[in-house]
Amino acid sequence: MEAFLVSTGIVALAEMGDKTQLLALILAVRYRKPWPIVLGILVATLANHAMAGALGAWVTTVMGPDVLRWVLGGSFIAMAVWMLIPDKIDEGDTPTAPRFGVFGTTVVAFFLAEMGDKTQIATVMLAAQYSAYFWVVAGTTLGMMLANAPVVWLGERVTRLVPIRIVHVVSALIFLALGVAALVGWG
Repeated sequence: MEAFLVSTGIVALAEMGDKTQLLALILAVRYRKPWPIVLGILVATLANHAMAGALGAWVTTVMGPDVLRWVLGGSFIAMAVWMLIPDKIDEGDTPTAPRFGVFGTTVVAFFLAEMGDKTQIATVMLAAQYSAYFWVVAGTTLGMMLANAPVVWLGERVTRLVPIRIVHVVSALIFLALGVAALVGWG
């Protein structure tokens, strides 16, 4: 249960102000069809995070516990620093027409935007740390949905209410704590 709750919280916080959250906002404003967009985000996130979780689980089979502890500790600390760098989306990243429909466009755009993203890397690291593939993927997916679905339904109003800088600092502190805990051998 810890893997699920930590994964949900970490990814929900990490997603705030992230490029995929901005993409969710752009899709919502452009197409004004929240259900296909939210379902597309869910499908893309499940596919992307299932792959990331599998990579994280695999990493634990090829690295010894001491090496893995140092890699995870360093990775979590690097993620803490990365959280302090705000994301922005380029004009060219927005879909131009719903060639595959709103759902298909959302799945493709979200899946591609999530590749190499903070939340995908966090999923790899969390799966490696907790050795609980299902719970990490379920938690990171829920975290993505908690951060993105309100943006789709409520649009820009949500992004004005949430102090993104504070969320990024809190996320960075959590990643830093996880990194230090891994390095000193806690958990």
